[in-house]
This record gives sequence, C-alpha cells and structure tokens, in this order.
Amino acid sequence: MNTPSTSQNITLDIVAKLWNLCNVLKDDGVTYNEYVTELTYLLFLKMAKETGTEDQLPEGYRWDYLESKTAPNRLEFYKLLLIHLGSHGSLLVRQIFANASSFIKKPTTLSTLVTEIDKLDWYNARQEGLGDLYEGLLEKNANEKKSGAGQYFTPRPLIDSMVTLMQPRLEDIIQDPAAGTGGFLISANRYIRQHSNPDAWTDTQQRKYRKNTFYGMEFVQDTHRLALMNLMLHGLDSDPKESGIHYGDSLSPEIEALPKATLILTNPPFGTKKGGGLPTRTDFTFPTSNKQFCFLQHIYRWLKPGGRAAVVLPDNVLFEGNVGKQIRADLMDKCSLHTILRLPTGIFYAQGVKTNVLFFTRGESDKGNTQEVWVYDMRANMPAFGKRTPFTRSYFAGFEAAFGADPLGSPASLATRMDTGESGRFRRFTREWIAERGDSLDISWLKDESTGNGDDLPEPAALAQEALNELGAALEELRGILAELGEEVIE
Repeated sequence: MNTPSTSQNITLDIVAKLWNLCNVLKDDGVTYNEYVTELTYLLFLKMAKETGTEDQLPEGYRWDYLESKTAPNRLEFYKLLLIHLGSHGSLLVRQIFANASSFIKKPTTLSTLVTEIDKLDWYNARQEGLGDLYEGLLEKNANEKKSGAGQYFTPRPLIDSMVTLMQPRLEDIIQDPAAGTGGFLISANRYIRQHSNPDAWTDTQQRKYRKNTFYGMEFVQDTHRLALMNLMLHGLDSDPKESGIHYGDSLSPEIEALPKATLILTNPPFGTKKGGGLPTRTDFTFPTSNKQFCFLQHIYRWLKPGGRAAVVLPDNVLFEGNVGKQIRADLMDKCSLHTILRLPTGIFYAQGVKTNVLFFTRGESDKGNTQEVWVYDMRANMPAFGKRTPFTRSYFAGFEAAFGADPLGSPASLATRMDTGESGRFRRFTREWIAERGDSLDISWLKDESTGNGDDLPEPAALAQEALNELGAALEELRGILAELGEEVIE
C-alpha cells in the first residue's frame, strides 16, 4: 500500500512525463494550450480503455484501433476519429469531441505521443485518482505564462479556502457561471464527500448529488471540453438537461438552463464584452459592457433567498462610479455583503490585476440587508509570489480564523468578530460610513512597506498591465458619463 507521499509522487511523476511530451509538439508549432486540448482527446481514449468504459465509444474508434494503425496512416485515421466522435458515441463523448480537430501536422509526432502515453503506469494512476492527474496537467498549463491559461485558472489554494468557508452541503444547488475548467465545482464536490458519508446516502440523495447539485457554464468551447473531462474524472455527470458544465454564455438567455442557486462560487473573466457591446440578457437593471459588473448582477439575482456566494473580482468593481456605484448599492440592498478579502497581487497570470473576494448572502427582502462590511487585508506587506515563493493554502490561515465558522455571515456571527484596528488586517465598516464615501468599497488602511523599496518593484510587464487595467476602468467610467448625458459613444 502506498503512503500518501508515495502516491502523490506517482501522480506528480505521471503529470511531469505527460507535460514533458509537449516538447514533442514544438516542432509542429503547437502551443501549450493546444497541447492540453490535444492531450485531452488522447487521454480520453486511453482512460476509457483503462477504466473499462469503452462502451461509450463507437466500435472502431477506440484506443486499440488508433494504436494498431501504422505510423504513416495513424494521423489520417486520428483526424477522421475526431470528426466521427463529434457526432457519435455517448452524450459526453459528443460534447468533448464537438468541433474537434488536431493541431498535429507530422505523423511521427502523433506516433510518439501514442507510444509514450501507452508506456505510463496506468495501474497506479487509476489507484491514485485520474482526476488528480488531469488537474495536475491543467495547473501546469496555467503556470506556464506562454499559454495564457492562467487567466482562467484560479489558484487551487484560493479555491479551496473559498469552498471551506462557504461549507457546501449535499442539500445545496451549487453554481459557477464562469466555470473555466471546473475547479470550484470539483473542490465543492471534494468538500461534500469529505464532510459526509456517501455510502449512507439514500437513493434520493444519490440522485440529487448526481443530477441536481453541480451546475456551471463556460463560453469557450476548448475550455468547456477540458471542464467536461475534469468533471468526468472526478465522478461527476454532465447533462444539458440536468447538472454539469453547460456550453454557453452566462450573459445571454442561455443561462436560463441553470436553476437558481443556494451557493455560487466563481471567478468571472476580466475586461469588457467584445466590441464594447451590452450582454444579450434583458433582465439586468443596470446595463453595462463591463463583464465583472454583469456577472455580479447575475450572481446576486440568481441566488435564492438565504443563498450565499464567494466571488473573485478586480479592484475596479469596488470603486468605479456611475453604473458601478449603482450596482454596488443594489448588491448591498439585496444582500448582506459581510466580508471582503483583499487578495495579494501576482497570484494570477495577469500580474498587474489586483483582486478581491466578495462574500455575501442573499436577503429575504430586497432592501437594507448590508449593515456592516468586514475587510481583511491580505495584500499589504505580503511576499512577491512566484516560483521562489509559492502561493500556498497556509497563507489563508489568519483570514479563515478571522472569518469564523458561519458561511452566511449572520449578524450573530459578525458580532463575535474582532476589529484589529489600524495596525491589524481585519476591520469593520458600517453601511453608513460606506455610503458617506460614495459607496466605494475600495477600503485600505495598512501602509505597504514593500512599496518603498525600489528593489521590490514589479516587473515592467506587470506595471504596464496594471496601468492598462486602470485606463480601462477610466474609459468605462467616461462611457458611463456620456451615456448619462445621452451622447453616443463613438469607438
């Protein structure tokens, strides 16, 4: 029997071997992101064989058939296989292979991949969990800046901390409207299983768990297929008529395929809608092209009364005027926005982006739900995270202790919190005080000692990104002013 460290090493070893295979594709001009997509197709075929689930694949379009082809003919067959599986096989197969095409140009490249994948220790991979293996690949891709994947991959320590504080339960309807590769839903699933006894669940509870618990939506098809693969390897179903990660746009009427939620965990995409246009949804009170504000409106509208949310949002959401101010006021009316966590810089691929986590609970009424907001500053005087200083779960220990054990942030639980004053990281601010400063939630008080040291300045690219983000926020505000004046915005 493997010790935990040994089993972890087996998974890490396989992940490293799979990731190193991307070097084989460099001559074909394949990017890291494309490589992970390509690997997903091949791994699905191989894992279906290893787990005895090949019945979901049509006869003649399985791993052994691919492997049996001679090297010169394999690539041609593989390209036909991808097209065929987009419209044949189980629902999951058709979803994963929808509009699939290969980035591989040389027959020898594919043959190398097939041979090397076949050599891996699949017995131990199955024992240790194929889901962990696949998540490891996604994390490798996200950490590779050249892939750009870190823009949609939320760091695992952050996900796990948010999930722990929100305490998902089997009774919950859990949603991520910007699902990415499914990290929040998988972490929530892990938490539920660890804090209950799945073997003791009734038939009704089992069906609820499989069919009506985890919901998400993802707009980018390649990311969607990665998410489906991730869910499958963690034992979660995906059905367009039930739970799972749906392919679609949460800022369009397609979101109606997802039920109202009791828990929303998400990290929405940054920036404005392409072309600066408005979302196609008609139920937003405050129309805007800013994606974060659109997603924020969706989240508090899609929460059931008493439902809770933890949402990653950039700084501009906290201070932008005009429509931004109106949305924040509406959020604080409809929900108890009880906690804001100011996150360290540099934990996402886009280094200049400063982010926060907003924790709020939907009220039973639509007015006056926020009485006080607690802010935890995890940004000031923190290390510069990167390869030398990895961002780990341990950094959240202080915040999690200060947050407390109540995921709803009820008045009784807030009354037990300790305001640490101007020298501490955790402080209380009344709704009246926030109103006096124009409903701005961009609240800081600690002097960041590291900013005075020229040696610790961010990289030029990070500074440029930060300037770009601030300019984007300013442009959005100017558009709002023109709109209020009834003037057409000329792009």
